[in-house]
Amino acid sequence: MSSAPRHFLDLSALSKADVRAILDEGHRRKAARAGWPKAKRDEDAPLDGYALAMIFQKNSTRTRVSFEIGFQQLGGVPIVLNAADTQLGRGETVEDTARVLSRMVDAVMIRANNHQDVVNYAAASDIPVVNGLTDLSHPCQILADIMTIEERLGNVSGKTIAWLGDGNNVCASFVHAAEKLDFSLRIATPKEYALRSQEVAAAKAAGAKVDVSNDPERAIAGADVVVTDTWVSMGDTDKAERMAAFPPFAVNEERMARAAKDALFLHCLPAHRGEEVTDAVMDGPQSGVWDEAENRIHAQKAVLLWCLGKLP
Repeated sequence: MSSAPRHFLDLSALSKADVRAILDEGHRRKAARAGWPKAKRDEDAPLDGYALAMIFQKNSTRTRVSFEIGFQQLGGVPIVLNAADTQLGRGETVEDTARVLSRMVDAVMIRANNHQDVVNYAAASDIPVVNGLTDLSHPCQILADIMTIEERLGNVSGKTIAWLGDGNNVCASFVHAAEKLDFSLRIATPKEYALRSQEVAAAKAAGAKVDVSNDPERAIAGADVVVTDTWVSMGDTDKAERMAAFPPFAVNEERMARAAKDALFLHCLPAHRGEEVTDAVMDGPQSGVWDEAENRIHAQKAVLLWCLGKLP
C-alpha cells in the first residue's frame, strides 16, 4: 500500500526542520542558477518526467509564472487549468477532480477562493497538493519573503518583523512562520480587520512570539522588516469601509524611518501605490519587493521537491 501524499497546505502543519530544509534548498537552487537563462533546466533536473497541474480559481501573475517556470527548471511539465477551462466550472466536485488528476499528473497546485476546497481536494488526492493561495493562507508567499529577508539580513531567527494593515491570508501565514522560524512578529491592524484570533492563539500556544495591536507605531518601532499588503483584496466587497479604515497604517518614508536603520520593506504585490505604500518606499533602497517576487520561483521549487520526496 502506497504511503499518504505529502501535501503543502499550511506552514503550521510542517515541522521546523522541514520548513528550514525547504528554505535552504530554495537558497541553494537560486545560487546554482545565477546568470542562467530563465527557462534553462537545473543541472540535475530532478523532476524530469513529472507533470504538475496548476488550478486557478483566482487571477494570477506571480503564482502562475513562478510555478510554471519553476517546474520547467526542475525538468517537469506544467499544465495550466483555469477554473472556466475545467469541469470544476460546471459543477464537478473538487473530490472527483482530485481523483481524476491523481491518475494523470504527479502533483497539483491550487490557487483557490475557499480554503476548505483545498483541504477537501487534498483529502481526496493520491498525489501531493500545494496551496498556491486561499482566503485563509498563502504559505508559498511567506517562504519567498523569508528567503528575501535572509538574503538581505541573514538568518531570520531572532529578527523582528512588523506587519501593518489587513489581518489577511498573508498575515496568517506569517504567524504560522513565526512559530517555525523563531522570529518576533508584531501585527498592527484596524480593529475591524484584525487577524482571526484562533490563528494567533494557536501560534502562541506553540511558542510563537506574536504581538497584536491596533497601533502601527508600536509595531514598526525598531523592526528589522516592515511588511504590508493591499487594503482591498480579490473578493472583498467592502471597499469604501476599507479605504476609510486603513490610511493610518500606510507605509511611507516617515514611518519607515521609525524601523531599524537598515530595515527591509516587503510587499507580496500587486501594490496600490499611494495607498498602502508610497513610491519612495516601493522603489527605494530598503525595498526588497522585486527580489521577493523572484524568490517565489526558488521557494516553490523547493516546496515541490519536498512534496515529491526529492530533498537531499
